[in-house]
Formats: sequence, structure tokens, C-alpha cells
Amino acid sequence: MIEQISPNTLSSWLDANRIHGEPVLLDVREPAEWRLASIQPAGAELLQIPMQTIPLRLAELDPERPVAVLCHHGGRSMQVAMFLTRQGFTHIANVAGGIDAWSLQVDPSLPRY
Repeated sequence: MIEQISPNTLSSWLDANRIHGEPVLLDVREPAEWRLASIQPAGAELLQIPMQTIPLRLAELDPERPVAVLCHHGGRSMQVAMFLTRQGFTHIANVAGGIDAWSLQVDPSLPRY
């Protein structure tokens, strides 16, 4: 089962999983979405790889590192998290509610779309 974390608990998840390597925040939205609203949380490397290109770019991800997956509302990120788990990634979390929830819970100045 994929761990669900809220935007306001992402920082704690990153800290708790740092023992497995530098955490990654994997944003699987499309480039146009990144331009509308994007985040760079402290304590994680941000990788922006659109969902549809994940299988082709899988080698860019280290299965040993913790990965928190983010999208607009949490649906695409959940699909990617399940895919990564099937590929042998062991420290995976889905950011429930996505960037939209981030705007509501963490940073109200972040545009909602």
C-alpha cells in the first residue's frame, strides 16, 4: 500500500526517510502546470518529469532514495507511486491532494488552477 502524506506533513516525511538517501520530490505534472505553480520544499531534490514519460525516464530515478510524488490533485501521483513500487522502489509516498492542497494547507500565495 502506498503511504499517503498531506502537504503539511511532507517535511516530516522527508526528514524521517532521509536515512535512505537524499529525498526526491517528483512532480509528475505537465510543463504548463509547472509554470502556473511550482514548489521547492527544503530538504528534497525537485525532479519534474511528466507522468507519461516516467517509464522512458525511469533510469533517472534511484530506487533506493525516498520519493514523494506530487501532481495537481493526487490522482496521477498515486498512479506513478504504484508504478514505482512495482519497479522495486521501496520508500514511496503520494502527496495527497497535490499542489492544490499545498496551496490550501501550506502556501496560500501559490496560485490555484
